[in-house]
Amino acid sequence: MNYKKELLDNIDKIHTTELGIGRIKKNLNLETNDVVEICVELIKDEKSIVTKKGKNYYISINNKELTVNSSSFTIITAHLKKNKLEVFS
Repeated sequence: MNYKKELLDNIDKIHTTELGIGRIKKNLNLETNDVVEICVELIKDEKSIVTKKGKNYYISINNKELTVNSSSFTIITAHLKKNKLEVFS
């Protein structure tokens, strides 16, 4: 199954909650409140990789990972991935 196509076909449904905005801003070190637009651009990026585990899509791009609920298209959270070298230091 092509999860990226499935997600892109529903890109207009992507949203988050007020709590999600705060969590995503904090986790990605963003200054803007328009986190949905930033996340949508990350999803659309040709380098993004979309997988699905259980009820969520996981979008990986560069050092970021987004989690999107696959039935409601709600952005649940986003994280900066730790560099493997940082884990051992």
